[in-house]
Amino acid sequence: MIRTGRLPHRRPQRARRRGSALLSPVIVTVLIASLAFSTPREIAISRLLPAAPALAASMWSVFATVLLGVCCLLVMIGLSFLYSDLGTPYTGAAIVAVTLAAAYASRLRLQREETLVQVRLVADTAQQVLLRPLPNRIRDVAIESLYLAAQEQARIGGDFYEAAETPYGIRLLIGDVRGKGLSAVGAASALINCFRENAYDQPDLTGIVHRLETCIARHGVAFPTQHLPEHFATALIAEIPYGGDCVRLLNCGHPPPLLVHGGEIRVAEPTSVSPPLNLGPLVGNRYYVDTLAFVPGDQLLLYTDGVTETRNRDGDFFPLPDWLRQQWPTPPGGLLARLHRDLLRYSEGVLDDDIAALALRCMRT
Repeated sequence: MIRTGRLPHRRPQRARRRGSALLSPVIVTVLIASLAFSTPREIAISRLLPAAPALAASMWSVFATVLLGVCCLLVMIGLSFLYSDLGTPYTGAAIVAVTLAAAYASRLRLQREETLVQVRLVADTAQQVLLRPLPNRIRDVAIESLYLAAQEQARIGGDFYEAAETPYGIRLLIGDVRGKGLSAVGAASALINCFRENAYDQPDLTGIVHRLETCIARHGVAFPTQHLPEHFATALIAEIPYGGDCVRLLNCGHPPPLLVHGGEIRVAEPTSVSPPLNLGPLVGNRYYVDTLAFVPGDQLLLYTDGVTETRNRDGDFFPLPDWLRQQWPTPPGGLLARLHRDLLRYSEGVLDDDIAALALRCMRT
């Protein structure tokens, strides 16, 4: 399941603030009208009435904006019965002109908002293709996924993951493309599609990595950017053989996963360093596979660096291993829900990087 969002308790606060903002044109109208009736005519507070429909154009519909303009005009007419020398014709003309301009601006705003809604729908569809929902369980392994965008309006980014039920076992991929924007999204999409195809065909993990290397190199040639270092990605491939009691890990410069084995937390650092994707030709393209015990009840947490690099107000990094020790033995679904909540609380709702995570538990009896 893909989860995105912000702190749940902040949503009602934003809703209340938005409700107050929507009422602000009415408040401005009432305030100006009250002051106009209660202050001496020399102050001429009534000349501020055109500001109300101008403000309404930024948040109200065309009809509501025009209706408020009519109300302001009626207020001005009412004032003219009390003070005959207010310059009512000039202020009234200003109210009419501003209301017409505000109605037009409101119409343009609504059209742009509708276009933005359509763009977001396309982005949501693209995210479902790029990061399609994973099954909750494959054979004897429970799987949960988490994705958090660094920006509230974002839908997709350079973090990616995938899982596949193959003839060789359950294979999983998680990674992070260096860089941001469309170039990172394109590279992530290419890597996911490459993994989806080769996870079923390659008999070992090193074969998959070589195919991913070729894929990202070709993508960099086909879609060059101004900064060539953006064309590389960290990645971690995991393989859980059917009926076995182990998990194989091939770590290409990615943050090490956390393994809960026998109730103890272990940071699964690779025994030998494998280079990130597309840097193999520069630093040596030798890849190493580590094999760890993965028995019933064990749990594995895969994540991108956005998790461990989340900072609090004091600049301290999120203490993921210590946090995980406090959560055991929470199952994968509850674990990622808590991770979602605690990351946002730790950073006070401000994320500097996209976040992706996979939680696995061996359910074999």
